[in-house]
Amino acid sequence: MTAETVRAEVDAQSDDVAALSGWELRPLIGVSALREGIHLRGRRSSVTLEGSRALPALWRMLEQALRTGDHAALLRQAPADSALRKALGTLVAQLHAHDLLVERSAAAHDPAAASRWLRAVADQPDAAAAAIAALRPQVLASDPGSALAQAAGRALRRCGASPLSVASDAVTDPGRIVLVASVLAVAAGLAGGTAFVTAPGSPEQVRADAAELTARLGLTSAPGWSGGGSAAQTAMVAGAAAQRLLCAIAGLPDPADEGDDQRILPDRPAVLIITDRPAQAGYHSWLGPDLLDPDRAAVIAPPDTLGEALRRIAALGDDMIGPLAPPLPGALPQLPAALASCPVPGGILVAGAARLDLARLDAICRAAELRLAVRGLSSDSGAGPEVAVGVDPGHAWGRALRRAAGHALAQADAGLPQADTGSPAQEWLAHPQARHWWTTLTERLGARARLSVARTAPDEDVFHAAVRDDSGALLGQAVEATAGDAAAFAALAATVQLHASAQSATDHRISWPSGACAPITAAKAQYAGWEDDGWTTRWLAGVAAREPAFQTALRRQTGLRIRPWEPVHADARAVAAGLHGCGFAVLCTDGGRR
Repeated sequence: MTAETVRAEVDAQSDDVAALSGWELRPLIGVSALREGIHLRGRRSSVTLEGSRALPALWRMLEQALRTGDHAALLRQAPADSALRKALGTLVAQLHAHDLLVERSAAAHDPAAASRWLRAVADQPDAAAAAIAALRPQVLASDPGSALAQAAGRALRRCGASPLSVASDAVTDPGRIVLVASVLAVAAGLAGGTAFVTAPGSPEQVRADAAELTARLGLTSAPGWSGGGSAAQTAMVAGAAAQRLLCAIAGLPDPADEGDDQRILPDRPAVLIITDRPAQAGYHSWLGPDLLDPDRAAVIAPPDTLGEALRRIAALGDDMIGPLAPPLPGALPQLPAALASCPVPGGILVAGAARLDLARLDAICRAAELRLAVRGLSSDSGAGPEVAVGVDPGHAWGRALRRAAGHALAQADAGLPQADTGSPAQEWLAHPQARHWWTTLTERLGARARLSVARTAPDEDVFHAAVRDDSGALLGQAVEATAGDAAAFAALAATVQLHASAQSATDHRISWPSGACAPITAAKAQYAGWEDDGWTTRWLAGVAAREPAFQTALRRQTGLRIRPWEPVHADARAVAAGLHGCGFAVLCTDGGRR
């Protein structure tokens, strides 16, 4: 940046002070003085300014002019081209940059709460107020005289709208209302101390969302489904529904987008859930099964990092409204292998991996596969199509191909060569991960087992490793691109098998880890220069680099192919829609030569 550019920028900031008469502080701005600065926080943004003990005094000068509208004294105290004027100009520029100022208008002197709200959040408060005043929203309810419907009407009127309460056959539950304005609507429900407010959408979309939320929250069987709730909770639900509708109509930011809640998925609707025991209210990403509006059916990109995948897994496993149960460590021990569990049809699924985040990833994918299975409780439970779920198509293909090859090789005695696993000269024993998990299995857990590794076909970099106990029972297996990788994952799988089986869980299924998770784990990962294959992340980066060629070889060997598939049952549709909303991939595979 040249000296001339810097000078021009400083002059422009000085002019910001002269132009300040047309602006005022947004309502509800909070200020905290720091040792050498100030912290400002508004409804939608905040900023910390530090670096000078004079900042609190500068702020007091500026605040008085902004709140009273009298800028004459400020301009006298800070003449043009003075150092004080330039310092004030820098502060004003930061207020503009962080959206803490709003243009002064006639509404600035309106004491009504609605006016203060609009000036706190709207870029053009007068235009937003006019749009709301022109509204004639309908409050649809089975009983227009219910407490919730009446509270919603009052909230809309206080904001400047002219609502009309209507008895509607489309709203059959007494504890539910639908607010409709033009082509947009918001639904809300309250029963037994639990309530929800949907995201704005078409009337058809919000009614479908409300029906599904009612079922997932168990409101139909909750005590007091007649719509009862405390007066405070009723007012909160009604006010939140009115606010979301008016924000959508007036072009204001949705309340769910305020703040910096990293749990809320971008480009996905969020619903407000309110409970009285415990007393809490918060927005949750909504992955409903009915994709009627274009924004709900829109395809979003798969996660590009493991951290983003885990954020979407948290939405899928939301313990209140998620389509899947959350995969959690619970009371399961995390050494020598990390374990996570979640309920699935027929019992409890336990997944294990070298790290807990990878165990949670495998658990959610396997749980979804079991819920989506075309035949039986498990996609392994008979001949026919199998379902594979992954964070992206490559991950899903990796899971499907390894499962198909491993299932066939485990059934074929010819595909299970015997080897002297005690020989240190064996290729796989030189691999640090294979050595670690094999000694963990045989020495730490005391398992009497043998490990066999073999190339599955001449001139193909595909290796099958199997761990069996003295009776010949399979404890764990893996199909990977190198002998070391296959041995490492097979030994890790056997460790998970024994580790999980030793717990008190009954009717449990165990999911074995594999290298299919390597690409998403390695994506954008940072490594230290001294890390080698003895470190999990660096090891998985090598597995990820071999994955494309490995999958090509497995497709040749298995002949696996994709077949068209659509979920039939309501449960499967809910899971499939949730995966779609997270950008995850679902593959239905059929065929295979083995």
